[in-house]
Amino acid sequence: MSTTDRTPQPRPSAPAGVSMRDLLASCAAAKVISTPPRPPEPPAPEQRVDHREAA
Repeated sequence: MSTTDRTPQPRPSAPAGVSMRDLLASCAAAKVISTPPRPPEPPAPEQRVDHREAA
């Protein structure tokens, strides 16, 4: 090998980045949008309260 073959190639520069905060926010937003809404909760059964009559 000649010396020109062993010359290290310059690494490609990193693309203009996105901050970690923006990345996490976009992931959270995507999760909210892609998650279907929860079905409505069934109504709570009414609790019957027995009242004693006054003597």
